[in-house]
Amino acid sequence: MREGLIIGDLEDPSVVYGVHGTRGLSQWKCLARRAGLFGAWEAVEWAWIPPGGVSGEHVHTRTEEIYFILSGRGEMTLDGKRHPVGPGNLILTGLGTTHGLRNVGDEGLGWLVIEVMSPATAAALRGSGSPDVPSRTQTQRGGSDVPNAVVLNLRQTYEVNPRTVFTGPLRSIRLVDLKPGQRAELSAEGEEHTLFALRGSGEISSGGATVPLKYGVSVTLPLGTGMSVTAGEDGLEYFLASLEVPGGGAR
Repeated sequence: MREGLIIGDLEDPSVVYGVHGTRGLSQWKCLARRAGLFGAWEAVEWAWIPPGGVSGEHVHTRTEEIYFILSGRGEMTLDGKRHPVGPGNLILTGLGTTHGLRNVGDEGLGWLVIEVMSPATAAALRGSGSPDVPSRTQTQRGGSDVPNAVVLNLRQTYEVNPRTVFTGPLRSIRLVDLKPGQRAELSAEGEEHTLFALRGSGEISSGGATVPLKYGVSVTLPLGTGMSVTAGEDGLEYFLASLEVPGGGAR
């Protein structure tokens, strides 16, 4: 397998003012972007707002988006309806859904962001035309409406099939909890993965290289790569999202 893992961390984040048109300070760090990947990723990011901070309400017209709450206590607004959220909550936001996030606690609110291009957007980038934003009646499967957004507790389910909400290629979202010394193998054949370390410590090894893992370290596997993940003496928990790459095999 070829080398080329994309490694990110939370060191030296950017300080941003006025996220999505609102006032106030926030922090942001891009962990991976479309460049170097074969799938329909837009970006993998980390974001943070202080107590009282707001990430303003907005609408995505070309990407489907995941928020995974890492710390703090917030209020997620989806099409005008407010949802309390905290660590472990996973928010899936489909095309055309107005969404925003407010910090209602007394500590910083941090979350992981994954944006994935819709099939129409991905086709347009391949030169097949302009992306169209589907209406809610266009997001139907088997005669039943698919909700455009949902709030889940990933710590209760440990694995979610995003296709119950999304139309794009995300295949699974899950938490992986390794015991001390336990090892997991991850291969990007027909799919690409992004990992974010949540708790404990460990290391990854790929192509003779070793990278330590701790909270906030992100690893994204392009098509044709692979790695071993080994938990340290205090165990290791990580968030893992997998995206199907149509027609993709090891390259």
